[in-house]
Amino acid sequence: MEKPIRILPQSCLWRFDILILVTVGTHDQGFPRLIKAIDNLARNIKERVILQIGYSKYKPKNCEWFEFIPYENFIELCRESNLIITHGGVGSIMISLQFKKPTVVVPRLKKFNEHVDDHQLQIAKELEKQKRVIVVYDIKELSNAIQRAKKFAVFRIRGRNRILNIIEKFVREVEHG
Repeated sequence: MEKPIRILPQSCLWRFDILILVTVGTHDQGFPRLIKAIDNLARNIKERVILQIGYSKYKPKNCEWFEFIPYENFIELCRESNLIITHGGVGSIMISLQFKKPTVVVPRLKKFNEHVDDHQLQIAKELEKQKRVIVVYDIKELSNAIQRAKKFAVFRIRGRNRILNIIEKFVREVEHG
């Protein structure tokens, strides 16, 4: 059974010091590696954690969660969050960066049957090189990445075109190189 979440209006934000939003996107393969790690961490942190679990079968016990919500509600949660932890999907990363949120990326990996290939890892590495995100390569480092992200300065992005250009350049390099 889902722990229901209530989307808070901007006027209620003062009630929470830090809101951590975790998203696994809409890909149809589960991402229990990230969800279990967050659920375990949520027992020992004081921040409010809201977790979007998508198609994952594992149901968190220590934090608020939902499978999917309407896009407008998701955007509102992104705006309200202080930190976003996301899979390596381009859409999720772009939204986080668009709102200038410290972003921790945990790429879905083929070896864990989380995706059909490792393109999320490649995208995450490229954005990490540009100091736009913090990437978690080993899930045991997630707690450390969260602490680093709390101090992380997000570079200003001049619109979605800049990120799209970075990703398109990277894809061209992968295809031709």
